[in-house]
Amino acid sequence: MIAVIQRVSEASVTIDGQVKGRIGTGFLILLGITHDDTREDLEWLSKKIVGMRIFSDPDGKMNLDLKTVDGSILLISQFTLHASTKKGNRPSFIDAARPEVAIPLYEQMIHQLSADLGKPIETGEFGADMKVALLNDGPVTIVIDSKNRI
Repeated sequence: MIAVIQRVSEASVTIDGQVKGRIGTGFLILLGITHDDTREDLEWLSKKIVGMRIFSDPDGKMNLDLKTVDGSILLISQFTLHASTKKGNRPSFIDAARPEVAIPLYEQMIHQLSADLGKPIETGEFGADMKVALLNDGPVTIVIDSKNRI
């Protein structure tokens, strides 16, 4: 599982002209699921995300986590994070999980992040054509791959 975490002042996702999810301070997370991801991957990744200390403390150091700043999460599924660009100019998405694998893991991730954060999170819609808007704070963008834990 790959997560691109962006610290935001605000973010939203719109589908067919309707806002589906919106947050203020928090994380916009783009989540890519591959065919061999497991429940263990998402549990590890969720705890890592919620515990990530990338908000500034009173001294201006990145020292505070999402709960401390009462932040929110907007989670967007994004299979293109598993694009292979080794050959040619057209990316291959063979490493991205098929919907029958990805959808249950995406839904489990929604529940896991909500449980770990202690409140509901906002989401996009799996497989939809989404328009994502954000105001990146910093900018701070961090990529975490559950297959690279060590």
